[in-house]
This record gives sequence, C-alpha cells and structure tokens, in this order.
Amino acid sequence: MMRGIIAAWVALGLLGGTLGCSMAPPVPPHQEAAAPPAEPSPSTTSESARLKDALTGREMSPSEVAEVSDRLLADGQALNDQQTMARLELVILKTLKDPDKTHRAVLWRNLGIIHYHQQKYKQAEHDLQSANELNPKNPRTHFYLACLFAHKGRIYEKSGKTRASQQQYKRAAIEIGLARKLEPSNALYKQDIKQIIQQENGK
Repeated sequence: MMRGIIAAWVALGLLGGTLGCSMAPPVPPHQEAAAPPAEPSPSTTSESARLKDALTGREMSPSEVAEVSDRLLADGQALNDQQTMARLELVILKTLKDPDKTHRAVLWRNLGIIHYHQQKYKQAEHDLQSANELNPKNPRTHFYLACLFAHKGRIYEKSGKTRASQQQYKRAAIEIGLARKLEPSNALYKQDIKQIIQQENGK
C-alpha cells in the first residue's frame, strides 16, 4: 500500500505536478528550524552512485540521463543533496556533447533547473532559453523561466530598480501564461508566481 502511494507521488512529480519552483512541499517556518537535515533516500543514493559511475566509467545514454535527471529533479530530498546535484550537473554537461540531439531540450531544461536551485540565475536563464528554443511547447520550461524572471524582478525590486523589476515581472507573467496555456490542468501553474517566490524565500 505504502509503495503504491509513493509510486503515485513520483509519477505525479514526473508529470510536472511539483510543488512550487522549489519542487518540495512548503514547510512552516517553525518546523524548518526544528527538523534535522534530511538524509538522502535510498533511491537518491543509488542514482547518485550511478551518476558517479557515468563520470568515471560506464557511459549512460542521453535517454538514460534524461530519465534519471527527471526522477531526481522531481525529488525534493535529491534537490537538497549537493553531491548528487553536482554529479548530475556534470553528467548532463557531458551528455550535451553527444551528437544525439533527441533529448537535448530535456537535458538543457534540467540543467537550468539545477542552476536555478543553485541560484546561478544567469546560467539557468541560458539553459532554460536553450531548452525553449529546441522545444517551445514544454510547460515546465516556461514555468521555470517564470520563476527565474520573478526572482530577478524581486532582486531588482529590493535594490530600488523599479523599471528593471517591472520588466522582469512582465516576462514572468508571459512565461507563466504560456505554461498555463500548454498545461491548463496543472494546478501549480495556476498559482501566483510572486507568491511562489515569496514562499521560496521564506517570506
């Protein structure tokens, strides 16, 4: 029974039904302080070992890398595992050099998600835009671009650059609008993007 529930949640995550740009369920602030650091799940540890093998020996095909990265990025615990994310980043970069372009849009998008969570916003924007050029009909790419532009808008807003902030918020509105149009049934995309960003920042 429990395995069935876990499998259902994983499947929902892979379909893009993740919770906010952080892709992990929001935790009330009073619980955050009390909670011990989360240990990587056995599946994350196994995937991390597989990524290590891909860097040191056994090659992974572009389709395998796309599948593994989708699974890991749908897992909130894996996102917080810096070693796993570092390995995944290197494997994706290595795979992007492969002549097989079939999964390139997914790989660029997932690299952008990693860089977004590492707060490397310039790199994340490049990656997500690269993914969008290859496949402009992926709602998850548009959603992360919306998160990215909203974050940039917030940064400009805090530094008093009102015009630049408004421009970024407009870009975020366009991107979240595209995500909603492409996947109208996804409840996540119906949320207010500014509120999602505020929750990420704990405010």
